[in-house]
Amino acid sequence: MTDRARSAGPSALGSLQVFARSSVELAPGQEHTEIYTPQGLLSVFTTRPTETASAAIVACGGAMGGVLGPGHALFHRLGRQWAARGVATYRVGYRVPNDLDRCAHDLACAVEMAVDEGAERVVVMGHSFGGAVAIRVALVMPEEVSGVVTFATQSAGCEMAGALAGRPLLLFHGDRDELLPMQSSEIVRMMAGYGDLVVLPGDGHLLGRSDDIIVERLEEWLPAVLGLA
Repeated sequence: MTDRARSAGPSALGSLQVFARSSVELAPGQEHTEIYTPQGLLSVFTTRPTETASAAIVACGGAMGGVLGPGHALFHRLGRQWAARGVATYRVGYRVPNDLDRCAHDLACAVEMAVDEGAERVVVMGHSFGGAVAIRVALVMPEEVSGVVTFATQSAGCEMAGALAGRPLLLFHGDRDELLPMQSSEIVRMMAGYGDLVVLPGDGHLLGRSDDIIVERLEEWLPAVLGLA
């Protein structure tokens, strides 16, 4: 446990009513954790640097769940890439996909795990439905969450985005999204009152054409938000 200040309110992990927890090392620096609760199974896939990470990325999927992220397993790629920079990545498998309250609780648990393991700055990321999950967690964890990244986000559930209070917000959206039009991210930016919107030409909801563009933009954006030199 670090001495970093915690947001007011009960611990997300403490309120899970955990009755079993198991972890296994998948490969050096990669771990799979399963947390059994009365409301379902929470899975967290962690990629860690060789030394204690002072910063972390915590990512979640859309309404159907999943831990690989949009594009071609973008979250997995980011985990390996940023571990080399001293950043840990936590990918969340929801207990109950498409339940905004429970999914936000799950993501908050992973943020607490990151902080407990030494992260002083955390960026939360979410794809589609997960964009609303990420924003909601940032709102209730102002001390822990330093910034938010959304990918093809929905606007429902983001109505209180103005309470982000200036914390960095980066939004990616394809201009040919067949499920959520690009206006959805524009609405979220409007509700927040700010934000950087990256339009991905010719791409759809899964952002399968834009991995490299996204990775390059995050290379520019993440270091300052995560407090890296």
